Amino acid sequence: MSSLDEDGFSECCRLLLQKSEELRDGWSWERVQGTKEGYLRKTALRPVPIGSKLNHEDSERCSVPGLTEDNDEDDADVLLNSSRSADGGHLCFQFEFHILYSSSFRTPVLYFRAFTLEGKSLSLEDVWSFIRPKLRLSSEDGLLSTVTQQEHPLLGQPFFMLHPCKTDDFMRPVLEAARQESRPLNYVLTWLSVVGPLLGLDVPLEYSSDKQL
Repeated sequence: MSSLDEDGFSECCRLLLQKSEELRDGWSWERVQGTKEGYLRKTALRPVPIGSKLNHEDSERCSVPGLTEDNDEDDADVLLNSSRSADGGHLCFQFEFHILYSSSFRTPVLYFRAFTLEGKSLSLEDVWSFIRPKLRLSSEDGLLSTVTQQEHPLLGQPFFMLHPCKTDDFMRPVLEAARQESRPLNYVLTWLSVVGPLLGLDVPLEYSSDKQL
């Protein structure tokens, strides 16, 4: 059984929050006013590779360790039309991440939205432009089944969502291996370590040092 019930989700979130507070990793629990429902929330500046769909004038360059920034502003148009994101520079965007429980899929779901530093929202096409290389997808159908834009189920606001339809496929062998080794495993944390890097949301290695997680 590779699904997660709501009580299990709440317990996983509680343990993750404890470790996040210790590490000062920025996660918090947001309760929806007037209800018992809530979600994990984190905001962070994230570097996004410059791509043809992103307008460099709407944000600022990020200083990313390990990446060269030897291109001047006269080369910006060339960079924007280049597929070489690794050495072509990065832009800073403000990301807001929410982790909710899906009763339909019985899994966590990652919702997010992103803005330029001047407050302009990224479009779905913008998001696809930096997620596609990480997924190595060649078709729009693959992107549509991976990330979509829809109403946040608790806030009623437009958000992007990483679709949970494949969650069971990659979590099942991980959970089975943990069971065979009698090893405790935090479903939400393990799931996040897989889907988070698609958006630059990496999970610090210190989380794995906690035996409870």
